[in-house]
Amino acid sequence: MSLHSVNPATGETIKSYEELSDDALDAAIERAAAVQREWARRPVAERADMMNRAGQVLRQQRDEFALVITQEMGKLAREAQAEVEKCALACEYYAKNGPRFLADEVIETDAGRSWVAYQPLGVVLAVMPWNFPFWQVFRFAAPALVAGNAGLLKHASNVPGCALNIEQVFREAGFPEGLFRSLLIDTKKVERIIGDPRVRAATLTGSEPAGRVVASQAGKALKKTVLELGGSDPFVVLEDADLDAAAEWGVKARYQNAGQSCIAAKRFILVEDIADAFLEKFRARVAELQAGENLAPMARKGLRDDLHEQVQDALDKGATAVLGCRPATDGDLANGAYYEASILADVKEGMRAWREELFGPVAIVIRVQDEAEALRVANGVTFGLGGCVWTRDAKRGEAFALKLECGSAFVNGMVKSDPRLPFGGIKDSGYGRELSHHGMHEFVNAKTVWVR
Repeated sequence: MSLHSVNPATGETIKSYEELSDDALDAAIERAAAVQREWARRPVAERADMMNRAGQVLRQQRDEFALVITQEMGKLAREAQAEVEKCALACEYYAKNGPRFLADEVIETDAGRSWVAYQPLGVVLAVMPWNFPFWQVFRFAAPALVAGNAGLLKHASNVPGCALNIEQVFREAGFPEGLFRSLLIDTKKVERIIGDPRVRAATLTGSEPAGRVVASQAGKALKKTVLELGGSDPFVVLEDADLDAAAEWGVKARYQNAGQSCIAAKRFILVEDIADAFLEKFRARVAELQAGENLAPMARKGLRDDLHEQVQDALDKGATAVLGCRPATDGDLANGAYYEASILADVKEGMRAWREELFGPVAIVIRVQDEAEALRVANGVTFGLGGCVWTRDAKRGEAFALKLECGSAFVNGMVKSDPRLPFGGIKDSGYGRELSHHGMHEFVNAKTVWVR
């Protein structure tokens, strides 16, 4: 079986890759397990220094890696370059702070000496998505490897070139051969890897259904998991907000990466008093986004078609197309997976767009009477990844943010991930945390040591 890298802007096949055989897969797992034991014995400072070198490799080859990202999943060149830079930042962050995060934690008890030692779990499987094909991997790999673990990557099937380039980064940085391995395999083999006793944990970033499957498989095998799943993040604009700032940031929050982000602003919840004024400013800015120019294609035509089905369901049930709400198929765009920058208003309960995640360049507009209703609507979905609120009153914003049912709440700013802050969700958006010291501690054994 082959994996195919297809350019979503043109529909052309870039390259095909042969899937790993069962024997080669078994050898990769065995190699990772063997190398990990030696890797864990190295001083953490040495592991951290090597991760710093990985950051250097990323910066030195930024443009080459960014080109592969753009070719395989369609991201704008500047966004792909920024993604590689962010990966380098994560490597440098854990190179600098990893030794401190892993230091013994001395705790006074009735013992002569007692402490918590943070030790690696072993081989960790990462099942990763295509939308941020470098960043999603490095935000797992940087802390996990510095902590002394090994990493096996089952990447999305449409970004095999990215997967192999990530493996190349660690190889060029001097990491032991096989410590981090990209597995070009079919999804059906994931259960086998999770069940393998040489693999001790798994992490997945992806859809809610995929998360349920991996969690179930890991549960049967009693393996630790971290899941970062979908989101339907609210972008709440209160009546005292700076509408120009909110509209400007709203465009970036919704349409960067062609709207294909778990933490993109998906539901624009507007207090009635300012709804018309905000929508006018927002629409004018969104209209400047043109497919094929400053708006990238979606990653696959099938994803574009799924998005349009969700939009059409809302339109059929009374929603209003303020802008776009259709695939972009004029001229050369017909060969690609483009969707127009869209605004869908008058979305109500009972529509798919109300309860499902729209993973593409479509902003949903929901009008509410006041702050109380805004909070009810914001929390009234099964997802809980991120959310933001816009108001000139910082204390009011803080109070609102604390009431949002999510893993990351922002006031007067778009939701984003940062190596210094923990990242993850609640409810159907998953569990566990990535980034910061919280992310590093997900895949270590917090071992109590007590000495009389």
